[in-house]
Amino acid sequence: MRHRIAGKKLNRNPAQRKHLYRGLIRDLLINERIITTEAKAKAARPLAERFITYGKKGSLHHRRLALSSIPDKDVVAKVFDDLSQRYAERAGGYTRVLKLEPRKGDSAPMALLELV
Repeated sequence: MRHRIAGKKLNRNPAQRKHLYRGLIRDLLINERIITTEAKAKAARPLAERFITYGKKGSLHHRRLALSSIPDKDVVAKVFDDLSQRYAERAGGYTRVLKLEPRKGDSAPMALLELV
């Protein structure tokens, strides 16, 4: 039973899962939309929203938290400078997941993860 266990494993060990999320969120924040599998999109969504919330708070502590999860100064600067201004009036729900047609090769359910 999986009582009180949060998050999906995505068939990866913890280090691989951490790097997968890091790459997905980094690409999402740079390009503002990515196409990935539905399970990965749903798993990365709350992490991306937390990252944007760090940007809205804007303190040095939150900037360091953001850099610890995604060590890319350009992405962190974009979040704290551009995206925090865009979502200043929004109380949450910065991303959306739209379902797409299945992938051709293995028929995996695909999704579009984008910033609102």
